[in-house]
Amino acid sequence: MKKIITLLAFLPLLAACDDLFEPALENNRDIEAMYQDPSYAQGILANAYIKLPYATSPNSDLATDDAVTNENTNNYLRMATGSWSASNDPTSRWQDCYFCIQFINIFLENVDKVEWAADERVQTMFRDRLTGEAYGLRAVFMYYLLQAHGGYTEDGKLMGVPILLSSEDPDSDFNHERATYAACVEQIIKDADKAIELLPLDYVDLKNNADVPQKYQEIGVTEASTYNRVNGINMGGLMTARIAMAVKAQVALMAASPAFSAESGITWKQAAEYAGDLLDKMDNPWTLDADGNTWYDNAEITNLVSGANPEEIIWRGSTADELTLEQNNFPPSLYGNGRVNPSQNLVDAFPMANGYPISHSKSDYNEDKPYENRDPRLTHYILYNGSTKLNNGQAINLAASNNYNANATNTENGRSTRTGYYLLKLLRPGCNPNPQYNTAQRHYSARIRYTEIFLAYAEAANEAYGPMGTGKYPYSAKDIIKKIRERAGINGEGYLDECAGDPDKMRELIRNERRLELCFENFRFWDLRRWKVDMEKLNETIRGVKITDNGNGSFAYEELDVEIRNYSDYMYYGPIPHSEILKWSNLKQNKGW
Repeated sequence: MKKIITLLAFLPLLAACDDLFEPALENNRDIEAMYQDPSYAQGILANAYIKLPYATSPNSDLATDDAVTNENTNNYLRMATGSWSASNDPTSRWQDCYFCIQFINIFLENVDKVEWAADERVQTMFRDRLTGEAYGLRAVFMYYLLQAHGGYTEDGKLMGVPILLSSEDPDSDFNHERATYAACVEQIIKDADKAIELLPLDYVDLKNNADVPQKYQEIGVTEASTYNRVNGINMGGLMTARIAMAVKAQVALMAASPAFSAESGITWKQAAEYAGDLLDKMDNPWTLDADGNTWYDNAEITNLVSGANPEEIIWRGSTADELTLEQNNFPPSLYGNGRVNPSQNLVDAFPMANGYPISHSKSDYNEDKPYENRDPRLTHYILYNGSTKLNNGQAINLAASNNYNANATNTENGRSTRTGYYLLKLLRPGCNPNPQYNTAQRHYSARIRYTEIFLAYAEAANEAYGPMGTGKYPYSAKDIIKKIRERAGINGEGYLDECAGDPDKMRELIRNERRLELCFENFRFWDLRRWKVDMEKLNETIRGVKITDNGNGSFAYEELDVEIRNYSDYMYYGPIPHSEILKWSNLKQNKGW
């Protein structure tokens, strides 16, 4: 209080000294400053890039039937076991997405006023590209908002989120109503289409002047070098038309799914075509990257230049030498914390190498040797008893008596596995979390992969045309799943042929392939909900395995229940944040929350 009184006493003296405050005022730049400063203008849009809503670790998977965590304070563990509420929602996208949409809208309102270049031709190209980026980014953030917060209200209407197409200031009316789900989907597709119109498919350096797009030749851009200045390879990593096409495919798949299809305005046929449109733009159309299912540990990562994408990747984060994932998820014996523990439920979902589910009479599954002759993806994605993936080629022992590597009966320091399994996918075996070495390797996050789009096409095509039918493009759902399973190393088509005669069986096969290919990449939580699976499936008890070392080179495996899930029937749809409902009377909450 004495300090406040002293300050007040000196204010009259300071009032006459305006120039004392000029440096501070100059540091508070207003919007108009961007008109003559392109770097400042791009910085406004950069706020959206900084907060892109793509996770780099398998967070939401911990709240599905694919995994649990040994970290007792984890928000997704609490969520899955009964503590999910509108006030405690780790999946919420509300604050970050609207924060970014505000900056995007400010940018769009001012982009035409910025002097991007003295050359009017270059000015036009910069304006087009940056405007397209903004529209594409707004589509991304609206998609994630709709995914997390769209749902049915108490009056039975399928609602989305408020659509904000202009920036807000202190005098704005912030009491927005939610738009319908269909209106939100329509707006996302409209923004994505605008991005596709304005942006290049990819950022590449043109070699020939004749390759300059016609629309820019018409305004006098006749040199490839001039075009490359704006849309060349140095811009790699920014929003492109290809990425915007992927966002359209993503939102259409979600909207056509059982949880939303009644009122979304999107059909399975549209979803198939949006995915097919993108697959047809591949350098080698409809061709899967041969090692795309191990994108996180391929040799190409080491020398991946800035902005360049491997064949599997549509959009990725930057590469960096990191060790965090390995520190969190390696077994304790290898100096990790073993945080993500894959479930027996997921392990059982991997078929045999001949393609048959382990429960099928033709599978040749051996309960005493449960990991032999299995789908090779199991070896890549999950560390199981006897795995040699991490331990310098030595088989790792996960028996309950084996101290740090132990499963559910030994949870010393909350570090041992609860299920008898550890995570392998996303990790790089060459890393060494031993504090004596702390050896890191290159990592990047895959924001959108081609495999995701192939699976989206297969799912939508099966629903629209049946397992073997085709529409706009000459590929059936069966054709795509055959490609995916062949790449995985499955050496038989008997079960695929069995499913091809029945759309329901093919649907389950496609969903299972999606589960395996995209596991631990934060898809499963949302897939289960958009499919509107039975509540029994949503609340499926998570199982693990207790492993006993028989001492003669053999092991005994005993299944056990690990975690009971507690979701209610209204939790197919996430909540609007409770804090927002308290503030704004026009916001209606989703039913049940």
